[in-house]
Amino acid sequence: MDFPVPPIVAPDDPDAWYAPDVRAQYEVHPSVVVTVGDDGTGFTYDVREPVLPAADAAARERIAAHFADAGLERPRTREGCVERVAASLDAKHRRIVDGLTPRAKASRRRLRYYALRDLRCLGDLTPYALDERIEIADASEKRLVVHTVDYAPARTRLPARPAHLGRFLSERVETYTVPFGDFDVPVVVYREHLLGADPFDLQYAVQEPPLLPGDAALIAACKDRIWETNVDEVVADRTAFVREHAERYLSRAIAAEQTRAWRDAVGYRVRAALAAYDLAVPPVSRRFEDGRLDDLVYYVLRDFVGDGELTVPIRDDHLEDVEANRVGERVKVVPRGGDERVPTNLVFEDEARFVNLVTQLAASDGVELNAARPAAKVNLRPPEVDDDVTIRCAVALPVISADGPHVSIRKQSPDPLTPVDLVHGNSMPTEAVAYLWLAYEHHAAVLFSGATGVGKTTLLNAHLPFVPFDDRPISIDEGSREVRLPHETGVSLTTRDHENEFKRVTMADLMTETNYLNPDVEVIAEINTPASFETFGEVLNTGHGVIGTTHAEDVETLVNRVTERGLPAYLLREVDLVVFPRHVDGERYVGELVELVRDDDAPADGVVVNDGVNVRYRRLITRTHDGGFEVSKGDSAFLARLAARTDRHVDDVRAEYERKHRYVRYLVEHDVSDVDALFSFLADLRVDEAATVERVRRGTDRVAGGRDAGETSDAGAGSADGDDRRVA
Repeated sequence: MDFPVPPIVAPDDPDAWYAPDVRAQYEVHPSVVVTVGDDGTGFTYDVREPVLPAADAAARERIAAHFADAGLERPRTREGCVERVAASLDAKHRRIVDGLTPRAKASRRRLRYYALRDLRCLGDLTPYALDERIEIADASEKRLVVHTVDYAPARTRLPARPAHLGRFLSERVETYTVPFGDFDVPVVVYREHLLGADPFDLQYAVQEPPLLPGDAALIAACKDRIWETNVDEVVADRTAFVREHAERYLSRAIAAEQTRAWRDAVGYRVRAALAAYDLAVPPVSRRFEDGRLDDLVYYVLRDFVGDGELTVPIRDDHLEDVEANRVGERVKVVPRGGDERVPTNLVFEDEARFVNLVTQLAASDGVELNAARPAAKVNLRPPEVDDDVTIRCAVALPVISADGPHVSIRKQSPDPLTPVDLVHGNSMPTEAVAYLWLAYEHHAAVLFSGATGVGKTTLLNAHLPFVPFDDRPISIDEGSREVRLPHETGVSLTTRDHENEFKRVTMADLMTETNYLNPDVEVIAEINTPASFETFGEVLNTGHGVIGTTHAEDVETLVNRVTERGLPAYLLREVDLVVFPRHVDGERYVGELVELVRDDDAPADGVVVNDGVNVRYRRLITRTHDGGFEVSKGDSAFLARLAARTDRHVDDVRAEYERKHRYVRYLVEHDVSDVDALFSFLADLRVDEAATVERVRRGTDRVAGGRDAGETSDAGAGSADGDDRRVA
């Protein structure tokens, strides 16, 4: 008796009588099939990869042995693995793999997959990374468990913690490239989701070119050859010089390495002989991939022209701090706008190499590190970095630093912030901007005080456009060069105590020079050393406007710090405004704006007594717990002092403050956040306020599509003092 047999269908079809336990089956990559089954105790997840015959299996072992000492970088995230598989092997790796495999196309196709899987991706986890239906992986049981979109949990055949599990579970946060010479070096920022593996969850990885076996020796030999090269004239372009010599040496070395194989050598020579008789196409001079040569040249340039392992972090505009603390420890970075240190994949394994880099960093700014001078603060100027960016670097030799040298780098943002940016970022209110505008314009004494990294210099620079365009601001600092003056009339003076060891330029020298320059406002970037405090005290006595930054978190600490540095406490009563910025949970903002009160009978929020001197202060603006700002409603001693200084009635000064506040609100409303545009607008206001307001209203009418100008902005509410013209 014949029994009908159902037709063959897909294994995961409900009518598939021959595979009753299969719940899903699909291909995630050519010849890589995933099967989800149900064995009665739960779901199972199996992967079937290409089957290797004995000859192919032996070739796979040869490939693994060949690349055993190669510098191959695996992807840091699951997304990176998917992208690398999609791109397949690059030319230089594919050539080597094909040379170690049988010539059959099927064998090469299978072995290319396994080479990519084993050497350039995540090993056994590669097919799991390719399955976009996997959402979660769980390593808490004896076997790795995955959760797919439709089936969870599903047991796999892998151990609970296979190799590269952390990378498989990592989430890519950001990826971009950093320019260095003619290269664009990829950088990936990712977050690990594996407990107990690394105390840092956020990671920063520089994806430098991978190296083949023997490439490290080629790079070392090339650097030795360049180092021994005789130079008959001054090298104008170091990068071009190093690149030219590196390409010449490496191209010959690689070609010689490849033609050592008798078959390739014979083929090359036969083809060259036939070409001499026009019987064949001549062989190319480079019998290797351009990509490999570029990869090797990159490392030579990185070490000779760049800054070694720190080349990319120093040139990365997304980073604010770079720290290398000791040999054998990962370099740490702090992303711009963040407050947590992030480990990188960069490590100094050799102390001699680390010492050499530290010495070079100092020498680039004219400082010679030695046993007598083991530490220094220098400024870096890589050619790829904007000239407006200041990179401060603290370096030290092992003489004073345990476990090897250390490097600490801080970089300014390439784009200076403006008050509009700060208001948009909820770092300060418009009222604080108006107060600082008054102080900057009328040559008051202003201090920005707080701990390192809270944004003191950022606040100082952001408001410098408020110094009138025809005034002469003079900046004085001890070498940091962080002040940015947008004025044609401005001058920046700096101590350079390493230019001449026998005659050092001091703050006293700068102060003497400044007096000859007839300044309107003096800017002291960092009031920290006794010399800078002495300079600050002298400026207060001269009556010039002064703007500076110092380290103190509140008024009491500020008073104590001033007296400890040798200045009398009563000098602080000459300071008009003190801004105390804060840095909490990655957010920088103005915590308090304080005015120092001279009159003992005037209302005050607090008094600091030091050496019998009462330093009274009052909070004009305070940051609230909900992220807002509380503005004092009482009379301001600062406005009264400004009225006395300018021979005006205090009501007129208060009216000027209100008018400036309306302008600030206009600037914020229309997002005038470009430094040059802001400076130009302020200059126009000073030249002819009424005409500027009229122009603003006309421009606002066009932007608003015909609305009444009085309804579009508060900027038109003010007019020039003493000008009876009416703005239509």
